[in-house]
Amino acid sequence: MTARDEILAAIPAVASSDGTFTIDQMIRELRSRGSSFAPSTIRTHVSSRMCANAPDNHATTYADLVRVAPSLYRPSKAIHEGNGRGSVP
Repeated sequence: MTARDEILAAIPAVASSDGTFTIDQMIRELRSRGSSFAPSTIRTHVSSRMCANAPDNHATTYADLVRVAPSLYRPSKAIHEGNGRGSVP
């Protein structure tokens, strides 16, 4: 599995009732699942590569998550509609 796949699979386990989670919660969850990805990789994916409203700093990005406050993320509308699997131009 890719880091992105692991993060997407872990969202239900870390999301609060309003769907939000922090990067630290995600890192702890993936460690508990035995992930081989470094915390820095997880942090980069959540805050940048997978975040629809992050600055475009990567060749491939995804509209999986939205930052709703400093250090607070939730799945994007595209994920709920099943459209988040592709890259964002």
